Amino acid sequence: MNKKTLKLVIIDYGAGNIKSIQFALKRLGVEALLSNKPTEILTADKIIFPGVGEASSAMNMLKKKGLDLLLPQLKQPVLGICLGMQLLCNHTEEGNTKGLGVFDVSIKRFSNQVKVPQMGWNTITNLKSKLFNGISENEYMYLVHSYYAENCKDAIALTQYSLVYASALQKNNFYGVQFHPEKSSLAGEKILKNFIEL
Repeated sequence: MNKKTLKLVIIDYGAGNIKSIQFALKRLGVEALLSNKPTEILTADKIIFPGVGEASSAMNMLKKKGLDLLLPQLKQPVLGICLGMQLLCNHTEEGNTKGLGVFDVSIKRFSNQVKVPQMGWNTITNLKSKLFNGISENEYMYLVHSYYAENCKDAIALTQYSLVYASALQKNNFYGVQFHPEKSSLAGEKILKNFIEL
């Protein structure tokens, strides 16, 4: 698909670090539309579901816009980033929040035996998806999070931080990454490019 004709929507629900994602996409030659309108979302070729902040308030914002019902039904490729990925799971301990149930996994809080949040660079391993074409095992990605997805059947990348957790998930057309590709240098940019080209 020609990048010029690609319609990529970043879901705008008031819980995203949108600017850095837009800049990263612009570097790849893609203009992304920021929207929370169901018609725009349904007609998009690709969708990015970002998230920064606290799970229960983010979920409430989704519900206010009716996006909690729309998102799980999408048929085009969807990429959840950070909190966006966590909200696509069954449940998160953060605010005891019920998620969208796309990924059959729970989100837990890191134990106090490690520094929380995990903040900075860490490696991803066991890469199992077209999303990671051209990305080497043990590539470094940038992370900022206090909660993690348990290792599960939908895991397409793993990271070690006091335990091994799923740092990326995939089920059908849904992808999720715990790290921030838009802040993860050239490797992160490559992952965004791979998503655009899926």
